[in-house]
Amino acid sequence: MPKIGVLALQGAFIEHIKILEQLGAEAVPVRLPEELEGLDGIVIPGGESTTIGKLMQGWNITPVLKELISNGFPVLGTCAGMILLASQVTGTNGYSLGVMDIGVKRNAFGRQVDSFEVDLPIPVLGEEPFHAVFIRAPRIENIGTDIQVLAKLPDETPVAARCGNIVVASFHPELTSDTRMHTYFLRLVEDREKCKK
Repeated sequence: MPKIGVLALQGAFIEHIKILEQLGAEAVPVRLPEELEGLDGIVIPGGESTTIGKLMQGWNITPVLKELISNGFPVLGTCAGMILLASQVTGTNGYSLGVMDIGVKRNAFGRQVDSFEVDLPIPVLGEEPFHAVFIRAPRIENIGTDIQVLAKLPDETPVAARCGNIVVASFHPELTSDTRMHTYFLRLVEDREKCKK
């Protein structure tokens, strides 16, 4: 049974914990750097990316987590989590871990009132579309050479991607009953392939 940490500083961490437990993983909240020890992977949830980034820095999680991910530690970042993992961010205060070679734009689809839901084809999850929930979501604007795009909106905007041990999504898979995104991440944890930089 894999032991997965969920960064629990702010945002939708409880929902991720529930889904991971439903899938048979041991899911534990992470708030301090020492709580990263003994984990098989981590989820960085949606929330307010600047707030999460400040708290990560304040509790000294940032350097420890950055080194772990750079050495192949599996990570799933959703919404704010994607922002915090990106190497380039438009419209932020500089709290990114910078471990994935993508450029993202914060709040790219507008404010809270502009939130939307859409059924997305995500081939790595199977034939059935995934019902994706976008809330003040970022979007991927630039893609590095070793990045695999997992999902696009109908206008071809990339909204989910993978590079080795890193998976990101603009949307909130924890806010639906569809567990396939978390199942995909748990398979990645089993395989553990380092992202090539």
